Amino acid sequence: MLSKIHSSATVGLDCLPVDVEVDIASHGLPSFTIVGLADRAVEESKERVRAAIKNSGGEIPARRITVNLAPAQLPKEGSAYDLSIAVGILAATGSIPNNLSDSLVLGELSLDGNLRKITGVLPQILLAKNSGLAKVFLPTANATEAALVADIEVYPVEDLIQLVKHLTGVEVISPIKNLSVDKFFEDGQDFELDMAEIVGQERAKRALEIAAAGFHNVLLSGPPGAGKTLLAKTIPTILPKLSFEEALEVTKIYSIVGKVSQDKPLIILRPFRSPHHTASFVGLIGGGTNPSPGEITLAHRGVLFLDEFGEFPRSSLEALRQPLEDGVVTISRAKGAATFPAKFILIAACNPCPCGFLGDTKKACICSPATVTRYQKRISGPILDRIDIHLTVPAVEVEKLTGVSKNEASSKIRQRVEQAHKIQRKRFGKSYTQFNSQTTNNQVKKFCKLDERSLTLLKSAVSELGLSARGFYKTIKIARTVADLEDCQNIKLEHIAEALQYRPNFPSVV
Repeated sequence: MLSKIHSSATVGLDCLPVDVEVDIASHGLPSFTIVGLADRAVEESKERVRAAIKNSGGEIPARRITVNLAPAQLPKEGSAYDLSIAVGILAATGSIPNNLSDSLVLGELSLDGNLRKITGVLPQILLAKNSGLAKVFLPTANATEAALVADIEVYPVEDLIQLVKHLTGVEVISPIKNLSVDKFFEDGQDFELDMAEIVGQERAKRALEIAAAGFHNVLLSGPPGAGKTLLAKTIPTILPKLSFEEALEVTKIYSIVGKVSQDKPLIILRPFRSPHHTASFVGLIGGGTNPSPGEITLAHRGVLFLDEFGEFPRSSLEALRQPLEDGVVTISRAKGAATFPAKFILIAACNPCPCGFLGDTKKACICSPATVTRYQKRISGPILDRIDIHLTVPAVEVEKLTGVSKNEASSKIRQRVEQAHKIQRKRFGKSYTQFNSQTTNNQVKKFCKLDERSLTLLKSAVSELGLSARGFYKTIKIARTVADLEDCQNIKLEHIAEALQYRPNFPSVV
C-alpha cells in the first residue's frame, strides 16, 4: 500500500515542499530503505521511527518498506522528517486513515514516541500557508512559534500516541489559537545599559546617534579603557523596535538556527551580535557543506559589533566587503548556492597601535613606527573606505569621572532616531532602500540636493582628503542623516561640515 505525507526542506532561509512517500511491498525480504538524497540524520530516523512505533503500541510489518523523499534531487537534512515517516508508515498499513493531503507533518521522534523540538518552524509554516495547506501537526514545543502565522490550523502534538488517537477520532487535539503580534510590540524595552551612564564622550554618542538614525557603519579607535566597548553596547538602547515585516524576517533567520525561545517566539528587538575575534570564517560569514547563516546574517536589521577589529583574520574582514555594500551574502558550494540577508550596522572597535596609546595625551606610545604600520595594515583600505563614520575615542578626563553630570538618556535619543526613521520611510516609500546609508548614487542626486556653499566645502574636502567616489557619496549620506535628525528638508552647510568630521584625518571645520 502507498501513502503520501507533506513535509518540507530548508534551503538557506527558504523552505521547499517535500513529499514523504511510503510504499510497503507485499513481496520481498523485510527491509527499511530511505531514498531521496537524505543526510545521516535522516538515515538514522529509521531506528528512531522503528522504536517510536513499537514503544507506542504499534508494529512495523516485516515487509519491504521504501520511503522516498521527493523531489529526489533536493538535499534533505535534519530530524524533522521522523514524524512524517512514522505517520506515512501507519497510513500505509491502514493503522490510521490515509487522508492527510491537506496537512503538513513535522517533528523529531524520541525512542519512546515523544516529540522533540525542531528548528526552522516559522518558514515551514509560511510555506504550508502559501501552498494552500490547512493544517500543521508539529511538536508542542514549537506550537507558539507556529501560532504567529494566521489562517492555518496548528495542532500541538506531545507524542505519537496522541496523534494516532486524533487521526482515528478517539481523542481530538484542539488547534492552538493564533497569537496576536500586537502584544509583543506593546511590551516595553528593558536594557541593562543606558547612554546616560556613559560619562563624557559626547562626540562619540552623537556619532552613534547618527549611525543608528541612518544605519551607518562606525569605526571607533582609541586607547584601552576609553569606553569603546561600552559605547557599542549601548547602541541597541537607541534603536527603535523592528516593524512587523522586519520582525518576521529576523525571526525566520533565528528559527532556522534554532535560537527562537518558546516564551518569545517573535523577535521585536534589533539583534546585537558580538562575535569574538577568533571566530572562524564560516562562523562570521556563513557557509558549510549545506550553507547556513553566519554572524553577519544573525545581525540582519541590527548591529554587528567587532571588537579588536584588527585581530580578526584578514580573510574574514575582506569577506565583509560585498555584504557591507550589497546587504546580502551569497554562499556558493558544489551542491548549490544560498543567499542570506546581511543588512546591519557595523560597529568596529580597535586600538591605534599594539600598546594602544598612539596619540594619547597622557601616556606615551612605546611602539616603533614599523610596528604601528604593520598593525594598522591589518585593516585594508577598501574595508576602511566602506565605513562611514571614523571616530577617535579619547580617554575620559578624571574631572568628568569624579564630577556630577546629567547625561541624556537613551530613551530621549531613541525618540529622535525613530523620527529620522519615519522620515526615511516616507522618503523611500516601497523601494528596496530603507535608510540613507543604503541609497544609490541616483537616489543621492535626487534626495540630497546641495546648495552652492555646501558643494564648495565638499569639493575642497575632496581635494584635501583625497576622498574616493564612495567616500564622497558617504559624506553626503551622513549629512542627509544629520539633516533628518534635525527634521530639515534640505542639507545645509553645517550638516556637510559635521559629516566631514567623521571622515578620516579631517580637522574640525565647525
